[in-house]
Amino acid sequence: MTAAVRITDAEIRRQAAGTERDLRDVENRGLYLRFTRDRNRASWYLVRKGKWNLVGSFPDLTAKQVVAALPGIRLRLEGGANSTLSKWATTGELLDWFADRYARDRNLSDKRKKTGASMIKCHLIPRLGETPLASIDKATLDSELMWPMQETVTIDYVRSAFQLLALAFSQAFKLRLISANPMKDIKFKDFSTAKVGIKASRLRGTQLQDLLHHLAEVIASNPHDGMLAMMMLCHGTRIGETRQARWSHISLAEREWFIPSENTKTGVEHHLPLTDQVRQLLIWYRDKQQSTGYEGLFLFPGRGGEGISEGRASAVFARLGKGEWTSHDLRKLARTCWADIGIDHLIGELLINHAMGHNVKVYVQSGVMDRKRDALVKWNAHLDQKGFGLIHALTGFRFEDSDNPLQPTDNVALSTIADTTIGEVSKA
Repeated sequence: MTAAVRITDAEIRRQAAGTERDLRDVENRGLYLRFTRDRNRASWYLVRKGKWNLVGSFPDLTAKQVVAALPGIRLRLEGGANSTLSKWATTGELLDWFADRYARDRNLSDKRKKTGASMIKCHLIPRLGETPLASIDKATLDSELMWPMQETVTIDYVRSAFQLLALAFSQAFKLRLISANPMKDIKFKDFSTAKVGIKASRLRGTQLQDLLHHLAEVIASNPHDGMLAMMMLCHGTRIGETRQARWSHISLAEREWFIPSENTKTGVEHHLPLTDQVRQLLIWYRDKQQSTGYEGLFLFPGRGGEGISEGRASAVFARLGKGEWTSHDLRKLARTCWADIGIDHLIGELLINHAMGHNVKVYVQSGVMDRKRDALVKWNAHLDQKGFGLIHALTGFRFEDSDNPLQPTDNVALSTIADTTIGEVSKA
């Protein structure tokens, strides 16, 4: 009832027409294939010390896949672990499943999905795709993934790729799609002691005056680009949160900017007070949009009636920063300056919309909007001292409570800007 053969997929199909129940591989000790009663399917076994250990099913697992995984299976059996490989034999198959699942997760932002898809396609699958699941261990990850990657990309990116791989294995194990999680006890620090760095901002508080003068010129000639930058600087918002803003999110009467959860990185809706200065700037900007015939939904319109895309928003800052700073540097600058002028750390974190623990969220609910408003009023007053008044003057706004109202020289400097023909709102 047992045929001793060199087991290949072709041999299995030939033997399926016969009568032998079991096939024994003459080239791999202990490897057996047992046909089902109808002989359309079969089960792989590795016989060790008289015990038949189930490996998986045919044709879900091909002969080539099982043979490739045998060394890892033997090691796991030596350690007392389960031998089952489920329907996947290679890491690439697991990653294909996870990539599809990741791409359809509504709780993830489009940017995060694209980043994850790129990591899987460009790094994880090329380096680990053919590696049998049973062979995943520290040594394999170090030689095939971690050490080669750190030669070509930053340690921050290597860490993110490792975390994504660990998430894929963890999710598959939770759903019982694999019988064991080989990455359960593997940590990033096992491979590298390098510290994951925090990029310093390329904009400093001492540059605020020059920056605001530059943005005043931009707003005068291209309100669309200039306002995108000013909204980020005034509120410390992310580029994704800012570029998707709709006029329906802005309440000029209540002096509030509402950012819905689907537009935030944290997945939590965000409420920001509008200062008198920003409110007046928005009124002026809306009038400029309407004067060019735009009656759409978005503060920063793009193509096809939608808001400006991620790529085009990034292009705006490529023009503004000229390679010297990015949109994220505006956010970092705001957060750093808030600390410098004495804004409470917790309020700063709430304004910047960093992820907060549940207990903190509950604790700070009472009166938090008033405290955020006080903080932004203080921040705008600081900006006034650094040249924000140039932009106020462009809108015709005079803030009487400013500690440093426009000086005559500022008005002279502004006259050149104000006399410039106001360009249409960018349709790009």
